[in-house]
Amino acid sequence: MAKKDPLDKHYYRIREVAEMLDLPDSTLRFWQSQFPIIQAFRDNKGLRYYSPRDIENFRMIKYLIKDRGLKIEAAKAEIKNNPKGIEKRFDAVERLCSVRDRLQNMLDALNSIRR
Repeated sequence: MAKKDPLDKHYYRIREVAEMLDLPDSTLRFWQSQFPIIQAFRDNKGLRYYSPRDIENFRMIKYLIKDRGLKIEAAKAEIKNNPKGIEKRFDAVERLCSVRDRLQNMLDALNSIRR
């Protein structure tokens, strides 16, 4: 699961989002075409910009497809039929991953002290 970055800007370029989520630009463009919950806009140069909400939706899609292993159609159905349930599960998984990372860091620090 990708480390959650603080989203402090109003809009992010596709390259920034791809780096945050550790995904290729092409995957983001494809998912945008498949999932209407992604509402990116383009400037007059044609560059895509995503809001923090879009980024959270990308994270949820990544969770469904990459972590849970759902196919595109199954992920679409899941989002359509139970968006709040997915969001709650996704948030819980993110919090658990964060706790696990902190515990691992503490364990690594203790191991380095013992040496």
